[in-house]
Amino acid sequence: MSVQIYHNPHCSKSRASLALLEEKVAADDIEIIPYLDTPPTAETLLKLCHQLNCHPIKLMRTQEARFEELGLNNDDERSDLAWCQLMADNPILIQRPIVIRDNHVVIGRPPENVLDLL
Repeated sequence: MSVQIYHNPHCSKSRASLALLEEKVAADDIEIIPYLDTPPTAETLLKLCHQLNCHPIKLMRTQEARFEELGLNNDDERSDLAWCQLMADNPILIQRPIVIRDNHVVIGRPPENVLDLL
């Protein structure tokens, strides 16, 4: 069982989600992606949104200071790809953690959401 986690080690929810995965999945089967260092592409984020069946704004941390610094608003009219490009360019805006197994995706908020994949 291979699982990917877009992980931020400074985030308590991300650390808790990873700990749950490590309890249930062999370490060799967990791919930890430090997304602040290696952000996903806009296309990857768009695919994740489709898998989550959500608008890209739902994948964003709208309370993050960077969101305001960029002058963004939840009601901005942008294409889905444009929202995803904003996250790719500013990965601090990506909701965390995102966990993927096969074609199933969850956001680990709360961390117990990752158990739905196992």
